[in-house]
Amino acid sequence: MRDPIATLRDRAAPWSRRPGPRYLRHVLRGQAQVDFLPSAVTGAVFSLALFAAGWAYGLYGLLGAATGTATAHLLGVDRARITAGLEGFNACLVAVGSAVFLGAGHLSTALLAVGGSVLVTVVTAAVARVLGSRQLPTLTLPFCLVASALTLAAPGFTRLWHQVAPPAALPQPAGPPTALSFTDLWHGLFANAAQIFFMPQWYVGALFLAGIFVANRTAGAMAVVGSATGTATAWALGAPAAQIASGAAGYNAVLVAMALCGVFLPAGCRTAAYAVTGAATATALTPALTALTAPSGGHAFTWPFVLVTLTFLAAAPAFSRLSKAGAPASATQDTP
Repeated sequence: MRDPIATLRDRAAPWSRRPGPRYLRHVLRGQAQVDFLPSAVTGAVFSLALFAAGWAYGLYGLLGAATGTATAHLLGVDRARITAGLEGFNACLVAVGSAVFLGAGHLSTALLAVGGSVLVTVVTAAVARVLGSRQLPTLTLPFCLVASALTLAAPGFTRLWHQVAPPAALPQPAGPPTALSFTDLWHGLFANAAQIFFMPQWYVGALFLAGIFVANRTAGAMAVVGSATGTATAWALGAPAAQIASGAAGYNAVLVAMALCGVFLPAGCRTAAYAVTGAATATALTPALTALTAPSGGHAFTWPFVLVTLTFLAAAPAFSRLSKAGAPASATQDTP
């Protein structure tokens, strides 16, 4: 059975005779696939956005995507998946997450990023075999599993953990909601897109959104809808203004909205409403996952996106007015 993303998205260009430029395109597509896009141009914009946040993050993003892609080559993964960038995005997230949470300036972090990027390729294949039997995509579940394991284990190794303070912190009730200024609002709308890559800067998010629109206007529109939904839901529930402004409260909503309207389900009014419902649910779920992961520093990663999207996709066939786009997910699906 064919990967539905391969049907829905643009077909990747055939392999060229020049391995260098060809491999670079695969790596850049791997970065773009974090937001469901197979465009090397979008991947280049995403890479620029990471470099805008910090040169080290840009390098780690390329390192992760390159390592994941190379590992897939060595293990003999289907060439069509590698060409489309489907073997690079989880590794990209693992590497950037390692840099953000363990410190980019340490050799141990770089080695761990490489090792994690190799491992996530294997985890992807294992997870895909389990979810593929249910005709469900793997999304960023492999990344979540590897990143959660790394952040849980790192404090137990002195050569990996370079922070002064211990990571564990008991969940604290949110204080009284602070007033959300107009600046907080528009910063949050952009930063939601950046926080998918763990970046809190609004201008980085603006670059990510620009990259999405370059590849697909529908995807860009749903990213904006998801960001607005996440921001509105977080505000309505009384999330601290700082979390909203930094994108920490609403980034999962961006991915959910894109996945449920235009990627795994066809774009339309009904699926848009379905996607907005899922985006709001993921936003509400984020503090719960943050509390559960408190022993490792409270990193929810994209767990809310994964859990909500899988639930909504599993439920979709029961609703006659919602139909999946393309063929059922294959056993080798590895899309975010």
